[in-house]
Amino acid sequence: MELKKTFAAATMLAGTMTALSFMSAGAAQAQAQGELVMYCGVQEEWCRAMTTAFERETGIKVSMTRKSAGEVYAQVKAEAANPRADIWWGGTGDPHMQAAEEGLTVEYKSPKLGELQDWAVRQWEQSKQRTVGIYSGALGFGYNTDLAKSNNIAEPKCWADLLKAEFKDEVQVADPNSSGTAYTLLATIVQIMGEDKGFEYLKALHKNVNQYTKSGAAPAKAMALGETTAGIAFMHDIVTMVVDKAPVKVVAPCEGTGYEIGSMSLIKGAKNMDNAKKFYDWALTADAQKLGADAKSYQVPSNKSTPIPPQSPKLSDIKLINFDFAKYGSSAERKRLLSKWDNEVKNLPK
Repeated sequence: MELKKTFAAATMLAGTMTALSFMSAGAAQAQAQGELVMYCGVQEEWCRAMTTAFERETGIKVSMTRKSAGEVYAQVKAEAANPRADIWWGGTGDPHMQAAEEGLTVEYKSPKLGELQDWAVRQWEQSKQRTVGIYSGALGFGYNTDLAKSNNIAEPKCWADLLKAEFKDEVQVADPNSSGTAYTLLATIVQIMGEDKGFEYLKALHKNVNQYTKSGAAPAKAMALGETTAGIAFMHDIVTMVVDKAPVKVVAPCEGTGYEIGSMSLIKGAKNMDNAKKFYDWALTADAQKLGADAKSYQVPSNKSTPIPPQSPKLSDIKLINFDFAKYGSSAERKRLLSKWDNEVKNLPK
């Protein structure tokens, strides 16, 4: 009798454990279906706004990490054997293009593609469907009008003006190894001046640089705080400081300037690929792209129906170069130029 009771109890326990294990597996599966891991390459405020809105709309829990574009690329490459993230949203297109070329991201044709500006679709085509344009913005610089006035510095209007003696230790720009903004500067100067003269310019500029920051937008903030007279950044990042009433003026360089196509990519081997595609499609909608202006980010959105913020720099009024995204987004060219900048510019004495 006791043996029968013991056997019955063991059978019930085994059944309970089996049921619990199925429940646990189901819960884990449900949890996996409700998650998304995103690497975000724009300003923290915009990253958070996108995360919050997508969670609210879909119920999918987003784990977001904000880094500069070059840093995200390096992390995606380092994690290629065991990807931790599902989607890379934002940041300059060059490292996205490099990741596409190296097979770190995957092809995807969104049903929203037809709603986008031509330049956004071209980015998708050039990357063999592995990255898409989500916004655009022109490179430039700005200066703190109060500091310029107190130090008797004339208004700079051209890239050449930043080499003047009065800007000694008064220019701030990011490091192109970590910052997509600064890599855009490197590629822009080379395209405007030619490689030899371009690197001579960058060497001369080095003497006036007080700090190479990690983030491309950091020089704009430093200008606003009066920590540096001039800062090189995307013009929309400087506009953000102007909107916040900082004594800063935005400059579109007289020689002409480059621009970015901020991009979005699906990471190869993503553990939550279905959710990543849901985010991808949603991020290309006009409503999602309106969140940029709400977060005081004044890039030009890629969806044709998204209103361009009135504060955004007017690209039609800026002397933009014919930026070669295919060449300067290629793996070999990026590696070569970054290595040359490290060897010939960064390590020079002041």
